[in-house]
Amino acid sequence: MSALLNLNHLHAYYGAAHILHDLSLHVNAGERVALIGRNGVGKTTVVNTILGLATLREGSVALEGQSYTKLRAYMAAQHGVAVVPQGRCIVANLSVEENLLLGAAVGRKGPWSVKEIYKLFPILEERAHTPGTALSGGQQQMLAVGRALMANPSLILLDEPTEGLAPVIVDQLAVIFNQVADQGTALLLIEQNMSLVVRVAERYLAMAKGAVVAQGKVENSRACLHDLESHVMV
Repeated sequence: MSALLNLNHLHAYYGAAHILHDLSLHVNAGERVALIGRNGVGKTTVVNTILGLATLREGSVALEGQSYTKLRAYMAAQHGVAVVPQGRCIVANLSVEENLLLGAAVGRKGPWSVKEIYKLFPILEERAHTPGTALSGGQQQMLAVGRALMANPSLILLDEPTEGLAPVIVDQLAVIFNQVADQGTALLLIEQNMSLVVRVAERYLAMAKGAVVAQGKVENSRACLHDLESHVMV
């Protein structure tokens, strides 16, 4: 397999604060990878480093085989990487459909269109002209996922997509994530809900203190769930 994303020995900072310590990971085309760990270990900083929002002082980020030591937010999108950010970041003064269309601004060709997103999330079509921020939390997460898909990405970074959501919505998202992956889109799932991880991911990387400290295959079993949960205990 070819790596869509390859992080090589990253040392990333916010100001003087050293957050990522010699972190390396990769996601191959079509893979489903989970990045797990308790709050504060640097999982979101991994995303922010890829987007150029954290300062990369050592190491490199390779996108579709092209290596960078200085990144800007647009670079990820140009290389087919879309992000579903923590907190969803729905644009307040835009409708549901207008928020979706933002995702297509990168101009990549592919199977995802507004029509296809509405097939995936019928509730979004019902509320197409509603302000995006007027939706429920679960519906906003569907909108955030739909907006990312509109970029027709090769890889989606999902940063805590089930945070604050009811179990029934988490179950719906698990089905959607698997459907998206089955169509060939790679996933990097940053998540603390291990029941979702075992249903979606093929392998995991566990973080502590800004570094990957364990990794392995994911199996949908009680033993694997217990093992994963041990990595996110506070």
